[in-house]
Amino acid sequence: MANTPYPESYYAASANAVPPRPALQDDVETDVCVIGAGYTGLSSALFLLENGFRVTVLEAAKVGFGASGRNGGQIVNSYSRDIDVIERSVGPKQAQLLGQMAFEGGRIIRERVAKYNIQCDLKDGGVFAAITAKQMGHLESQKRLWERFGHNQLELMDQRRIREVVACDQYIGGLLDMSGGHIHPLNLALGEAAAAESLGGTIYEQSPAVRIERGANPVVHTPQGKVRAKFIIVAGNAYLGNLVPELAAKSMPCGTQVITTEPLGDALAKSLLPQDYCVEDCNYLLDYYRLTGDKRLVFGGGVVYGARDPANIEAIIRPKMLKAFPQLKDVKIDYAWTGNFLLTLSRLPQVGRLGDNIYYSQGCSGHGVTYTHLAGKVLAEALRGQAERFDAFADLPHYPFPGGQLLRTPFAALGAWYYGLRDKLGF
Repeated sequence: MANTPYPESYYAASANAVPPRPALQDDVETDVCVIGAGYTGLSSALFLLENGFRVTVLEAAKVGFGASGRNGGQIVNSYSRDIDVIERSVGPKQAQLLGQMAFEGGRIIRERVAKYNIQCDLKDGGVFAAITAKQMGHLESQKRLWERFGHNQLELMDQRRIREVVACDQYIGGLLDMSGGHIHPLNLALGEAAAAESLGGTIYEQSPAVRIERGANPVVHTPQGKVRAKFIIVAGNAYLGNLVPELAAKSMPCGTQVITTEPLGDALAKSLLPQDYCVEDCNYLLDYYRLTGDKRLVFGGGVVYGARDPANIEAIIRPKMLKAFPQLKDVKIDYAWTGNFLLTLSRLPQVGRLGDNIYYSQGCSGHGVTYTHLAGKVLAEALRGQAERFDAFADLPHYPFPGGQLLRTPFAALGAWYYGLRDKLGF
């Protein structure tokens, strides 16, 4: 079988050394078979192993191959649609439960890093940067909303204050969340995989799930083996393909692009982001950036609907970087890559169960780093018979894309064009 390596990226080039993991080549039995060794799968596996389950993880390529190892590396709280939107959709009781969970993912990441001594350049502090007065008003209401759910590590910043934390003159203010932050995302995934193995979990790489035999004792087939389990957790997200057709119809893979500069040196790096916080702007099609442990700038943005890889990533993202930081005009770009995330029409994650024993979580819609860690805990709770938090997610309404899979890409691209225009015009 072909060996799928990591795509070229700064993260793959600077990943911590780990031993290669074997492909599954025989028949195994386990309590839980997890499909996908990204954050959702690894978080699920870790929580289950800590609670005494036998766990086998199947990964089509390598640990963290998908969005978990290619994202912007930012710890951003809440969901892609905030708690007030959820409240209008499902009512106060369910929203209360989801609101209480909205800040848990970041705490889980920090607990994992501390407990298992994961080396992933964890830094505290994330900034939401406002370009327009309307965006600033939204941040003011976001602060009130989050504080209503007990989240108090927030500071509103005026124009003078935001200049102290980011050397970019297009922002009129912002919101600083000290429980936000940033990490080397692939090294976090690799550390979580090692933690799972230290507890007796087994991870097979280069072992794609090609078929699920459903029933009382489900079996997951790979090209060279199979796993018989009591439960299955489907955690493939944008890289699941058509393994579970009923999940593919309600979601759409989208690509986002990231570039990384050459090392900037301490002085230039500190002049851009003196406190080493990460930043994202408040546009619908947002830009996001941060410094790495070796003082490079990671800058991402843009969305390609339908997950096609654009021909020249640097040509798309470098102008965005120079708009924020014209002082980097002579700086070389060392890495440029794309990765897919999974979009849902509601922008809310899809969580549920197929039959009695196949559980899934998917569709973080660009808010995956924190949500996936929470999802793993919620899925593990459900398998242990504590389903209240699982049900709060499972009861969220979900919609297929209009026109099905054929029209979902042009439909979403049209929506993005509309919102992009609104960003440009300052609506």
